[in-house]
Amino acid sequence: MIKFIAGKKGEGKTKKLIDMANNAIKTTSGHIVFIDDDSRQMFEIGRDIRFVSTENFPLSNYREFIGFVYGILSQNGDIVEIFVDGLTNIIKTLENEDLVKLVNKLDRISKDNGVEFVISMNSTPEELPEEVRALII
Repeated sequence: MIKFIAGKKGEGKTKKLIDMANNAIKTTSGHIVFIDDDSRQMFEIGRDIRFVSTENFPLSNYREFIGFVYGILSQNGDIVEIFVDGLTNIIKTLENEDLVKLVNKLDRISKDNGVEFVISMNSTPEELPEEVRALII
């Protein structure tokens, strides 16, 4: 399953995502990963959540991001949720067409590996393709 949190900068998307991750660790029996484009939020994330910063891993398109996710999953088969903060900051170039391709690929990864994705991005729902708008929480 994939869920999106969309909105303009400063609308509280990161706080909501952090709260969701910190609450999820209380109820899940598997591992949780939090991916961010920098380390600013690292100390707000619960210590039982694996924090991954992409600062040193420049990801220029959605295919590289998928490879990054596969790398994380290959290291731990017990991951049940992956939270991604600021998708448009992590992937430097992400057009709507590529966003749909990314969602389709993440959906396949989710089904094949039993992993739920919750992703925030700096876009208003109106700016997103219909396929992504349907996933906004």
